[in-house]
Amino acid sequence: MTSLSFSGKEFVYNHHLSVAYSELKPDLAKSLAQKGEQAGLDGNLIVHGDNLRALKALLPRYEGRVNCIYIDPPYNTGNEGWCYNDNVNMPYLTEWLSNNPVNQEDMQRHEKWCCMMWPRLTLLKQLLAEDGVIFVSIDDNEVHHLRMMMDEIFGENCYRNTIVVKRGVKSVQAQFNTIESLAIGHEYVHFYTKNAETRIKNFMVDLKESKNGGWNNHWRGTERPTMRYELFGITPDIGQWRWSKKRSEVAIKNYQDLLKHYDKKEPTQKEIDDWWLERTNNSEKLDLLRLSKNGKPEHYISPNDEKIGSDLWSDLNAGDRVKILKFDNSKSVNLIKRCLEIGNDNGTDNYIVLDSFAGSGTTAHAVLELNKEDGGSRKFILVECEDYADSITAERVRRVIKGVPSAKDLSLKNGLGGGFTYAQLGEAIDFARMLEADNLPPYKEFAALVWNLFSDSVFEEKKCNEKKFLIGEKDNELVFCFYKPDKSFLLSNESCLNTTRMEELVSSYPNKKMVVYAPACFVQNSDLAKNNINFAYLPFALFRLG
Repeated sequence: MTSLSFSGKEFVYNHHLSVAYSELKPDLAKSLAQKGEQAGLDGNLIVHGDNLRALKALLPRYEGRVNCIYIDPPYNTGNEGWCYNDNVNMPYLTEWLSNNPVNQEDMQRHEKWCCMMWPRLTLLKQLLAEDGVIFVSIDDNEVHHLRMMMDEIFGENCYRNTIVVKRGVKSVQAQFNTIESLAIGHEYVHFYTKNAETRIKNFMVDLKESKNGGWNNHWRGTERPTMRYELFGITPDIGQWRWSKKRSEVAIKNYQDLLKHYDKKEPTQKEIDDWWLERTNNSEKLDLLRLSKNGKPEHYISPNDEKIGSDLWSDLNAGDRVKILKFDNSKSVNLIKRCLEIGNDNGTDNYIVLDSFAGSGTTAHAVLELNKEDGGSRKFILVECEDYADSITAERVRRVIKGVPSAKDLSLKNGLGGGFTYAQLGEAIDFARMLEADNLPPYKEFAALVWNLFSDSVFEEKKCNEKKFLIGEKDNELVFCFYKPDKSFLLSNESCLNTTRMEELVSSYPNKKMVVYAPACFVQNSDLAKNNINFAYLPFALFRLG
């Protein structure tokens, strides 16, 4: 598989492992409890905080449980104010970010964007259920980089489609005779599954105008000898009939019944359609088969007002103006509802939808609207890092739950119902202060803190082996930390993962998956992957203690 190379990739490849767990702290004053229920972390959630830390905080409760993810990340047009810095307040991580290539001014904006997205996509994959699906909106600026990243993280065989969605075209170019490039009238949605074997639901799209019924040749060119039998005195030498013999015979009888109904040899197409619709409205499945005027069997194509959907969603607009409150660049509710429609949505309370770039809260709106339409009980989880998480994201959800008096849609006017818990991120584990002291912590004490970077489970001291730098094991995965309470060791290459160290680990623990925490790694990512080793950087600032 071709992989994407970008500056800083070696620093972010396993950065998600170094992100500390944080507590989710409900804010009851900003929550809106569903009638008869109390706010809690098991229902609908709106989380205010950096989405990288928030995704890590969701892992203990939701790893492998999220059914559908929709995200609308920054498009990296060059005019946005986002940056790689994860808004983490811990001094050691802030310093680390400022001293590695990921946040340097000489990096291209595309590389910074990739560094921002990589660990987030990695955590999103961990949160997805085995039959889960993920949709990511994007435009021309990063569509190619995003596709390669998702191929690498989710797997090329889990790629399903790149969906094209219509968007409004600005008319500013109309005043010029020549232009630099054509106006862009579409966006993209990359669509992946967690598992290559996952099947997805088909869906139908409404036609602008209904189509009348018609007739189609009953012979086709595919070679199935068992489907060659006599119809109207004709037995094909090659090819096949489209239906089994029994189904075709029933369809011929149905057409004879239609002729008897009208008591004429050749009813009009409208009469045929009316007869068919009258009977199918009573849930009766009807095939019709006749001999055409030119002597060939033909079967009936029923009238319809919809067609099978594809990856061209020109019937939808990617964006939508939110009249509930002022917010630029809001996504379309119908766009997200369609993603849910094809994403193995069962509508039950264990169907969880996640949006970690929540913006104005469109994903929650779509989930609540679907629940109202079909009586479902889907749950949503939104994450928004901006200051408007309460005033816009949560406020929109409050309004659609309670009702929007100015809305034309009656259900939205009366309120969609539901509730949510508003949560803040608690303090992340901070062990920088401990390392800044004159007395470095003992190995096991430091190991316990590093264990909390990796796992939400309790650190077991008896599984810790200081001589081998082993701090524990979870789900058949060994976790190592190259640390000694000795500044000379921390400042030397001994504390880093190199080829010799890797070979020693593989030899000592054959066929084992491993995670190694250290300040630096001198082994190629491909060699690490080949040996089932994940490497996680311990922030380098931790070791500049002299």
